[in-house]
Amino acid sequence: MIIGLTYDLRSDYLREGYSEEETAEFDRESTIEAIETTLEQLGYQTDRIGHIRHLTGRLAKGDRWDLVFNISEGMYGIGREAQVPALLDAYRIPYTFSDALVLSLTLHKGMTKRVMRDGGIATPDFDIVECEEDIARVVLEYPLFVKPCSEGTGKGINALSKVNTREELFSICHNLLTRYPSGLLVEEYLPGREFTVGILGSGKEGYAVGLMEIVYKKEDTNNIYSYETKSDYLKAVEYRIPEEDISRKCIDLALRSWQLLGCRDGGRVDIRVDRNGVPNFIEVNPLAGLDKVHSDLPILAYMHGYDFERIIREIMVSATRRAGL
Repeated sequence: MIIGLTYDLRSDYLREGYSEEETAEFDRESTIEAIETTLEQLGYQTDRIGHIRHLTGRLAKGDRWDLVFNISEGMYGIGREAQVPALLDAYRIPYTFSDALVLSLTLHKGMTKRVMRDGGIATPDFDIVECEEDIARVVLEYPLFVKPCSEGTGKGINALSKVNTREELFSICHNLLTRYPSGLLVEEYLPGREFTVGILGSGKEGYAVGLMEIVYKKEDTNNIYSYETKSDYLKAVEYRIPEEDISRKCIDLALRSWQLLGCRDGGRVDIRVDRNGVPNFIEVNPLAGLDKVHSDLPILAYMHGYDFERIIREIMVSATRRAGL
């Protein structure tokens, strides 16, 4: 079986002049090598394709694959993660992970939370700010947390993201809108513990690999899982397996969220506990990072007895079953 690999290589974009933060979601060469090597060890024949422009050229030349292992994040637009899946759908080529609908929806944190709220999933009250006029209409209980609607890897999040006054809200929204014009999510800040749940499988067949708690070290007083924190996670945070009671509640919430959205093959659900001790949905990552060392999904999977080969194998089992291969 021939497996194509679609991805955005960070070094390619850095050479084109993009910044470290702009390319934060893109992959290292070592990640692509690890995935490719593991697929070959599992008996697949691999073919590196690269980003969407390379994919477009290969398709135009007539190249085809039995399935594409897609981890392409895309560079432009609110639907950037959905671009490769949509193109593959047009050519009826199956691929790993969620489809264009799910990836477009979940990239927009505010729209995702509207779906979750409508589906009865606990999530903090929120509002969406798309322009300066929207800021004045925000009526939520302080403190609040502000982040870009359509970014990942902690981009646009720092110590100023938690706001306690209306003046602070106006200030941070004004600053962020100039950098992230697609909009901001403003939600009530949850003071409790923070978790991320790893999931493998599709829809109702999805199951939790396990979860880990994100515990901020004493010298870090902001308790914010920012881009800087994630980049230096060994110094900034500790990852722990929590006790059974809270684990069970978080896994239940994560699986219900996964199924409601129709996510496939593998990913993560981020959860935070409110002041009453109730786990709340924060966001979902249906295209989770697969860096063997730095990405949360492999890290938490290792903590629960998985190795990297098993993660990739389970993703492929789910994807090939869906595709009837």
